[in-house]
Amino acid sequence: MSHLPDPASTVRRVRVHHLAQAKQRGEKLTMLTAYDYAVARLFDEAGIDMLLVGDSIGNTMLGHESPIPVTVDEMIPPTRAVVRAARRAMVVADLPFGSYESSPEQALATAVRYLKEAGAHAVKLEGGKRSAAQIRALTDAGIPVVAHLGFTPQSENTLGGHRVQGRGDEAAEILSEDALAVQEAGAIAVVLEMVPAPVAARVTEILAIPTIGIGAGPECDGQVLVWTDMAGMGDWSPRFAKQYANVGQLLTDAARAYADEVRGGQFPDEGHSFLD
Repeated sequence: MSHLPDPASTVRRVRVHHLAQAKQRGEKLTMLTAYDYAVARLFDEAGIDMLLVGDSIGNTMLGHESPIPVTVDEMIPPTRAVVRAARRAMVVADLPFGSYESSPEQALATAVRYLKEAGAHAVKLEGGKRSAAQIRALTDAGIPVVAHLGFTPQSENTLGGHRVQGRGDEAAEILSEDALAVQEAGAIAVVLEMVPAPVAARVTEILAIPTIGIGAGPECDGQVLVWTDMAGMGDWSPRFAKQYANVGQLLTDAARAYADEVRGGQFPDEGHSFLD
């Protein structure tokens, strides 16, 4: 029997202890990105456990080539919108590049803004041992933290682009040590991105907290995808992202039909006009 709140019968919030219970019970966790009220409401009603307001908003919504240019001020409004839409899902928001690396104090100041100004339930930051002090500071202040290991998009320049991480015995060992370090610091879960499936399975086995995979194989405790990849909103998506619909084509077709009817005088008709 699931220990997660049932999306079909209740609106009880998914909380930290539900994530731990899910791992203990072998129940897979679900996470999708969301950047606005309308999409977040649909995903929440669909029963998604966690909504991630990712700094991937830079790529998907703001037109940047990477998430690096995204600022805290740009993250607060979408986080606030997603929180307003989510009745059940836990809302996790990314701390963008440059907003937490300098010190635990900087990380805490940024995370406090997310909770006070946007109502986020948890925050996510990248890095293993190097971010342990920040994770500890946030945890001690009562702010739940999701860690992010493997391919970390904010470090893509150092990593040499979008490359699988954790290949080879030495790299796998370092990844495992980083995972244990963030757990010890107080992280409530770990996102593993673009990691060989056997390595992700090993990390999942040694951790007491859940792992959330994205391009990390089926043995993680949960999965996350960028929603525009999942729904087919573009002409490209990563190899690991399964496309469950072609929403982009549907929107294009709808826009063309609308334009054709306006230009041809079919819209608005009497049924879509006030006649008295």
